[in-house]
Amino acid sequence: MAITLYYGSGSPYAWRVQLALEHKALPYELKVLSFADKDTHKPEFLALNPRHHVPTITDGDFALYESNAIVEYLDDAYPAQGRPLFPGDAKTRAITRRLVLEVDNYFSKPTDAMIEETFFTKPETRDAAKLDAAKRELQDEYARFVNSMRGDFLAGDLSAADFAFYPLVAFMKRCEVKLPDFDSNALLPPPLRAWKARMEALPYLEKTIPPHWRQQPK
Repeated sequence: MAITLYYGSGSPYAWRVQLALEHKALPYELKVLSFADKDTHKPEFLALNPRHHVPTITDGDFALYESNAIVEYLDDAYPAQGRPLFPGDAKTRAITRRLVLEVDNYFSKPTDAMIEETFFTKPETRDAAKLDAAKRELQDEYARFVNSMRGDFLAGDLSAADFAFYPLVAFMKRCEVKLPDFDSNALLPPPLRAWKARMEALPYLEKTIPPHWRQQPK
């Protein structure tokens, strides 16, 4: 039975799970939920996830939510399928997990601030100081990730760390739709620009791009 991924289009955390499924070459069904229609509050979804968030998966009669738990489950439950999400020795796998946590605990702060000011604040009430502060913090975070890179990808081989980081980096590009003077790529140090290009060259990346982003800058 194929895995079902309950997904909200544009959710970076759901996107990381879809990328992990593709990397593992696991068959899955994608169920896109509407935030506007409050699909995540409906009884049939709450039976799977009482916190009414995406992503959530079902694998047969097993339901699981929280993106990091899902990604680790996919690697543990299907070790022989596709490529590992946590490759390498114990130290490398620990670094991969650390990088995922850094994405969630630190990098997400300036990206959340950018998204809030860009998409959830009326243009006439946007706070230029908050946007500038978020941009500076993004640059600081990018520098930290560059300093810890161990090869072509964040932890050496392509891993869960890259799938956690990429959707939020891509979301910064999405901000250009609302902020035409914002150049998200200009904030990226050269090693991360090259990393981003490698991510976007993955054969399955195109199919995972949120549908409503497809006519917009990637």
